[in-house]
Amino acid sequence: MSYDPTALDAAVRIVAEAAPEADQTGQFPWTGIRAVHQAGLLESTVATRYGGQGGTLSTAAHILAALGRGDPSVALISAMTIFNHLAQATKAHWPEDLYRELLSQARDRPLLLNAARVEPELGSPARGGLPATRARRTADGWAISGQKRFVTGAHGLTHFLVWAHTDEVQSRVGTFIVPNGSPGITIIENWKSLGMRATGSHDVEFTDVVVPTEHVLELVDPSVAQQDNRSHAALNLALTAIYLGAAEASQEAFIRFAHERVPANLGHSIAKTERFVTLSGEIDLLVSGARQIIFGALDGDLGNAEKLIRARLLAGRQIREAAQMAVRGIGNPGLNADLGLERHFRDIQSVLVHAPQEDTSVSILGRAAFERWNRVESERAQTPTIAIRKTA
Repeated sequence: MSYDPTALDAAVRIVAEAAPEADQTGQFPWTGIRAVHQAGLLESTVATRYGGQGGTLSTAAHILAALGRGDPSVALISAMTIFNHLAQATKAHWPEDLYRELLSQARDRPLLLNAARVEPELGSPARGGLPATRARRTADGWAISGQKRFVTGAHGLTHFLVWAHTDEVQSRVGTFIVPNGSPGITIIENWKSLGMRATGSHDVEFTDVVVPTEHVLELVDPSVAQQDNRSHAALNLALTAIYLGAAEASQEAFIRFAHERVPANLGHSIAKTERFVTLSGEIDLLVSGARQIIFGALDGDLGNAEKLIRARLLAGRQIREAAQMAVRGIGNPGLNADLGLERHFRDIQSVLVHAPQEDTSVSILGRAAFERWNRVESERAQTPTIAIRKTA
């Protein structure tokens, strides 16, 4: 374990207390993010070679599940930075001096990083295609121009990681490290989602934003720049832990309501009725089952993409169903903001919206199943038939 459980619990309490207002206003959730920062959770996956604690993907998922119980929006913003540190720990693709400088700054303020990849025309890179956003060569480095969509945490980020193509004769594609607040950045406040309101996943427009020459990650030929949905399967599953946390908060709200609700005609809480006992069992089966699926897969072979994709879909569907069951079981009070269940329900609808979306993930599994069948049939066709002679 590479985090302090006591500090995590304290941070989650602060995050949860601030969540209703953040959801209502849609403003950047600074109270929750500062609590996460002060608990040292944003840097939980920094590699030991940088003085970090070297948390694993499973560590990150446990943290995100806990934060998700408090506020999934805070958890999602935090996840983007936590995952970036994890990527640097394994790939070392950041400019070394810049990365160490940012880590030193993170002692005094939240260091918040997130990729800006989706575009209005392109849509999600998970479905294929290359960015229209351009990186133009200048005397001092690069000038970035283009518009990105769904940039989670836009107002609070310290750096945007902008996916763009270069204007070179032989164009390349890479991720450019753009400090927030640089001249030429405009945040277009158009995030009006059903749930996850405090993520502030607005559009961001870049107009000739200058960055130094070396502040780019993995500048490669466009032919190898397509997003590989299979290679990100483990990260996508860990992201699902955020919504597991929200589902566990939903379960807790359901149980609390069942114990506190005492109809006059019953004379005791509805938690003692067979209907609510059964509902509680069904919800627990879905929520606790999702936890087993997520962490069982993350603690196993992270190289088996199909297994991880399958786990994400199964867990995500169970999480959605559990929240719906809790709201339906309680009825009208479940839709009242005072109980908190309706906020969890709204947030949970995003569980399988993250790229690659549900249909893309199912297609990956479908093609893999066909390929397995074709391999088996091919092997059977190539295996010599051995005749068995009968004796009298």
